[in-house]
Amino acid sequence: MLPSNSSSTTEISEFLLNCFVTSPIWQRWLSLPLSLLFLLAMGANATLLITIRLEASLHEPMYYLLSLLSLLDIVLCLTVIPKVLIIFWFDLRPISFSACFLQMYIMNCFLAMESCTFLIMAYDRYVAICHPLRYPSIITDQFVAKAAIFTVARNAVATVPIPILSARLHYCHSNVIENCICANLSVSKLSCNDVTINRLYQFAGGWTLLGSDLILIFLSYSFILRAVLKLKAKGAAAKAMSTCGSHFILILFFSTILLVFVLTHVAKKMVSPDVPILLNVLHHVIPAALNPIVYGVRTQEIKQGILKLLKKSL
Repeated sequence: MLPSNSSSTTEISEFLLNCFVTSPIWQRWLSLPLSLLFLLAMGANATLLITIRLEASLHEPMYYLLSLLSLLDIVLCLTVIPKVLIIFWFDLRPISFSACFLQMYIMNCFLAMESCTFLIMAYDRYVAICHPLRYPSIITDQFVAKAAIFTVARNAVATVPIPILSARLHYCHSNVIENCICANLSVSKLSCNDVTINRLYQFAGGWTLLGSDLILIFLSYSFILRAVLKLKAKGAAAKAMSTCGSHFILILFFSTILLVFVLTHVAKKMVSPDVPILLNVLHHVIPAALNPIVYGVRTQEIKQGILKLLKKSL
């Protein structure tokens, strides 16, 4: 329980998540598609993980990285969407301090981990296209293990200050968070303290982690594109691009929805305040639902693995 600095010295023991203040009807219309997207994300990622685990031909570095991406998507979905659906269905808006700050940490940490995983996958495709003869010696199981450890360590440490800075504040005003989730800036603005450090760290951390990842990802694909354009063999360019097409589609979607989310925050006076809230919620479920589907549809090995599992189960 956090103390209050207000003159009445009222103590706040929990927050209330108040979704879509200006557009409450959105809750009714969003509950069904959001539920379906959540079930799709859980089912598709679980199917992908089981397929990669049981199909020996998929025990390769690229598919291990895809498994890591699916695990991150599952955790992000489970951290955000069930609570949002409970609010939509039963109007159970309270959330304890510990649960709120834990959700805040997981969202920031795992979103940064997902960005870092995309970067590692971009490097994997860069080596596969630009240095194909060296690929087996560079992209090994040991490389994937080290990359996974780096991903977890970098982002787990870098995002720890976000919930700590928010938790140390004194909440002496309203305890109503005008959001569906415990976003750092939505929570910290309820405090009676100066939150400049919180805002600066959120901004600097976001651009340092996600910004640097996206820059390196698109730098990798610029090298890939340059290498592909130099290929003279018939059909070589198309074959080379098909090997990284799924990954590039997912990165474009991930970066696009993130960019739209940032722009709506910057231009919040020009759009409804509920629009960034909606985008924030959807960003935790739509990529999670699309990632395994895009890979499953575009990757022949995964399709064959899923069909084999279906035949065995029947």
